[in-house]
Amino acid sequence: MKPYFDTNTTMTEYGTWVSYSGTARIVLAIVLLAAAGGVVFAGTRLALPIRPARPGEGTRTFMLVTWGLAITAFLVCLPIYVHQARREHLFHGTPADPITPVTVTCVAVIFFITLLASRSHGWRVMLASAVIGAMAAPMIFEFPFDLIVMARTYPPIPPDPALYRVVFFAPLFLVEFTTLTLLRLSPTVKLSRTAFFSFALMLAVFAVWGLSGFAYPSAPVPFALNVLSKILAFVTALSLFLPQRTLASAPRSASSIPPPESGPGQATFESRNPTSHAAEAHALASARPSGARLTAPRSAG
Repeated sequence: MKPYFDTNTTMTEYGTWVSYSGTARIVLAIVLLAAAGGVVFAGTRLALPIRPARPGEGTRTFMLVTWGLAITAFLVCLPIYVHQARREHLFHGTPADPITPVTVTCVAVIFFITLLASRSHGWRVMLASAVIGAMAAPMIFEFPFDLIVMARTYPPIPPDPALYRVVFFAPLFLVEFTTLTLLRLSPTVKLSRTAFFSFALMLAVFAVWGLSGFAYPSAPVPFALNVLSKILAFVTALSLFLPQRTLASAPRSASSIPPPESGPGQATFESRNPTSHAAEAHALASARPSGARLTAPRSAG
């Protein structure tokens, strides 16, 4: 346990970020609840699942190159951050991380479920969708999570803690964002109400976690809230790949629509347009072969 001294409050912290306290945790919870409400409202405005526009060949290449450069930048900046922490005798190894087994399990589950859900599209689409889903799912959790803890990472790295936070988080945010954009590469991805509502529920769990301080998951309550929010993030990702039922029935074909029944309106129209009967008789006469005669029907008797 390590002491951390804030400007107004003395706290004891364990982990990689300082928990919220006092008014800060209330503000955090309100902001997260407002964000969750906005996501719910956006979901209610979505009548049917929609597919994102598929990028062209040039756009796909640009997305993959940008994603690779983001990973490279993070791998370059991470040793700089660690080296400075060690130089200041602040890096003594990372604390216990009880969430990693949960993350690895969720990644494996979403990979195999997405693989099975995409089997009708061929093995290439199956494999690509499963890989993209497994990579994007953790980022749905990590992107808002990192925004919350970014300014409270512990311990601060001198001589300029803000600078070293930028060194660490700027390429990390770029990795998270570019990984999420790769979802457009899968033809099986559909944005549905389920995705909106699952993500909103994750933000609501974040709000409860924030109200309790958004502490490192070394105690039962932060651990449970961390696990629950991470599972909801993976449910959000999984809902993008699973088949969706349409909320409205498909329009009937013209052949299945019965002809309109005759009624008083139709009879009145025909009675007011006697020329239509003459035109129909003329058309029948023109279609009759030359030399044919019209014979009166014989009576049954």
